[in-house]
Amino acid sequence: MLLKKIYSFYETMEKENIILSFKGVVTSDFLAAVLDIMEKKMTQLEESTKTKKKVFNVLVECLQNLYHHIEDRSQDKTEFRRLKSALVMVVKNEGNFYVQTGNYINRETVAGLDSRLKKINSLDKDHLRDYYREVLGEGTLSEKGTAGLGMIDIARKSGNKLEYEFLELDDDFSFFSLNVKID
Repeated sequence: MLLKKIYSFYETMEKENIILSFKGVVTSDFLAAVLDIMEKKMTQLEESTKTKKKVFNVLVECLQNLYHHIEDRSQDKTEFRRLKSALVMVVKNEGNFYVQTGNYINRETVAGLDSRLKKINSLDKDHLRDYYREVLGEGTLSEKGTAGLGMIDIARKSGNKLEYEFLELDDDFSFFSLNVKID
């Protein structure tokens, strides 16, 4: 029975044109390995240099966001691994690439992130560039040592609005899903 599930999973990945799929703990070694794998896969797909660069840049930003912002507040080892775990997928469908991520976030951060993403999605290309410069000029670092430029950069590099959703799981955590279209 288990072996049929493996084949079924393979078939789903083929049908959905999933180029890369990973679920697990995000580490610095993981980041380097995924970027190396994607560079080779993009070469195999014989995409234009411009497309390769856009996909690679968006993927780098998404992975860095996961690495820097993934939740790690639990002291329980099993719960810690679950919260540090994330999902990363790269899909090619009808000539477009999609970088999709999912991770646990503290429910206290949902409202602020939602507000920032709504603002990012409300801006056109020129205003997005201005907003990037404004945030960069503020030079304020979060408690995790980031400047809050990642999502702005993802929107700028993809050239598309960010699709996202927050799924409330319990009193403490939500699951944040992000889908970035690159055409």
